[in-house]
Amino acid sequence: MSDANGTAGSGTVGNGTVGSGTAADGTGRLGTNAAAEWLETDGLGGYAMGRADGARTRRYHALLTVSRRPPTERVTLVNGFDAWVETPSGRYPITTQHYAPDVAHPQGVHALVHFGNDPWPTWHFRLPDGTTVIQELVMLHGSPLVAVAWHLTEPSAAQLVVRPFLSVRDTHHTTRENGAFDFQPRVAGHRIDWRPYPAMPAITAVTNGEFTPDATWYRNFRYDEERARGLDFVEDLASPGEIRFSLHGERAILAFGSDTAGRNALLDARAVRLWDTVTATERARRAAFRTTLHRAADAYVVARGAGRTIVAGYPWFTDWGRDTFIALRGLCLAGERLDDARAILVEWARHVDRGMLPNFFPEGGASAEYNAVDASLWYAVAVHDFLAAVEGGDIATDRDAALLGRAVCDIVEGYARGTRFGIGADGTGLLAAGEAGVQLTWMDAKVGDWVVTPRVGKPVEVQALWINALRIAARWDDRWGKLAEVAQASFVERFWNEEAGCCHDVVDDGHVAGRVDSAIRPNQLLAVGGLPFPVLTGTRARRVVELAERLLWTPAGVRSLAPMDPDYRGRYGGDMRARDGSYHQGTVWPWLAGAFIEGWVRVHGDDEEVRREARARFLEPLLAHYQRTAPGHVGEIADGDAPHRPNGCPFQAWSVGEALRLSERVLRVADVQAGGAALPERAHPRRPAARGVRG
Repeated sequence: MSDANGTAGSGTVGNGTVGSGTAADGTGRLGTNAAAEWLETDGLGGYAMGRADGARTRRYHALLTVSRRPPTERVTLVNGFDAWVETPSGRYPITTQHYAPDVAHPQGVHALVHFGNDPWPTWHFRLPDGTTVIQELVMLHGSPLVAVAWHLTEPSAAQLVVRPFLSVRDTHHTTRENGAFDFQPRVAGHRIDWRPYPAMPAITAVTNGEFTPDATWYRNFRYDEERARGLDFVEDLASPGEIRFSLHGERAILAFGSDTAGRNALLDARAVRLWDTVTATERARRAAFRTTLHRAADAYVVARGAGRTIVAGYPWFTDWGRDTFIALRGLCLAGERLDDARAILVEWARHVDRGMLPNFFPEGGASAEYNAVDASLWYAVAVHDFLAAVEGGDIATDRDAALLGRAVCDIVEGYARGTRFGIGADGTGLLAAGEAGVQLTWMDAKVGDWVVTPRVGKPVEVQALWINALRIAARWDDRWGKLAEVAQASFVERFWNEEAGCCHDVVDDGHVAGRVDSAIRPNQLLAVGGLPFPVLTGTRARRVVELAERLLWTPAGVRSLAPMDPDYRGRYGGDMRARDGSYHQGTVWPWLAGAFIEGWVRVHGDDEEVRREARARFLEPLLAHYQRTAPGHVGEIADGDAPHRPNGCPFQAWSVGEALRLSERVLRVADVQAGGAALPERAHPRRPAARGVRG
């Protein structure tokens, strides 16, 4: 097949429908949103990702994407496959593809009757002749290896044919048919090897099927999500041949791996042994996660060299400083991964430079970028919470605690003295920051030379973080506690906006003394909740929370700007300029639910009844909102306007982290299962006793 265009009839796969299959209960429904996305990760920054209905609508939807330098330099090797089942009554597709200009072929979605994601993605297909096929997909933790298996509910004479699609390209790009692609297979029994480009990773397939070489290009796959973003959305993929299986008796198995993390001995094993080993290993590993949120957290904690780090989100982010330290408190501390928290914090401690920590490590080993005012302050907060979590145990040595303390003190010393980008404390004790053309806060959208929300001066959440960092540093040096008191008094005096009943977003805006930006944004919530030491208390704190509940809170999280503001944008969409222009101008951010809900609990008394009400009123609806699009996870953003459609990065670390922190710590009550829904039909392991600092 050299050109798929025009080979199918009309119809598309991106409309959220599930086709005409009949479920076992006769309802004919899939049981989940057809456009819901699933994610499998390898613990190295690599992943497999797709949709419940099997259609690939992103350049990132792929069967095997690997990290050449974990967790960075991602390369997509295997994009997917076509598959069909041949029975005595006919040939039936069980995969769905979308081609330009707007052709769906084949449409295996019509046979799809059920999709589930526990313990890994599983699809049930019912063919027109009644044959039922089950497809499973699982990725092995610690190795770039993914395995797919198919079996019938009742053995028959059916055969399965699978045609893989390969690209071998940077995960952010697309590829086109080219003569440089080397289709030549190296076949050794159950194993097939390809190295399409000399400078790129090799691909190994392990199968119990029969491979027939038939090199061809499939042209013009269409990715609607990329089209909506104004990016290249058409791609050609290389198909090296077909693999044929008998479905009578044993499973049909096809696994793909790569040599990016060293040779995995399983790639030399026979397919059945490989499948049994991978599934037994992963079933036991995943059973140890007490809830769906605990299991989701595991996707983001990955290797960086010999250490650990946190991937900010899948599919397009790697590890960022700000995201790491916000997410760590939930993913690692509330998520019962104290060893990982220690490893991450100790590793980052060595990167303090002039009081700052990097916000970003560029691909290819380029120098780290020190371009965030808040990342270092979030690090101090993470250190505080980590040391509180491990106190009295043996997770961290006294040497570790001293190292982390020095890093925190170096941060506040550097900030107090003054560092890059005009960051420095002034006579008020408050922290000024910012230069023209540079975005330093978490509201960091920039399009060319246009900084959408510059927030130069003294941003409100930066002051809350600064005062918290000073109080934390006072554990090691008393003088920082004194500066915290000065900054606290200045905050109370300078930031309150009585007319609006909340805080200014920025004072000394643009470094102009006395000028304020009074836009109603959620940043002020961090003065009330989300941090160890509230900066705003009493009546003012309550008024901030009440205003946020009235104007900013949605079932998807917290709006980044109040709807009555003339700059408000209620829909996140269009090309990249339009999207970046609305990113922090009304778009909803679920990670901010941590500050809002914790603030709400604090101002309402923080007893069990209040926590129970907050869980039912805020957290549970938020988690339910994202189950439709990313089951088990929480996405990056959603539209500010109803129905608050999820958007942006579908799997986001700080969103999951704050949900887990809320559930396990802030809203913990005696008789409610924390951390999201309990995983079904699995024994929950006994929770280990907390360990902490040791000598």
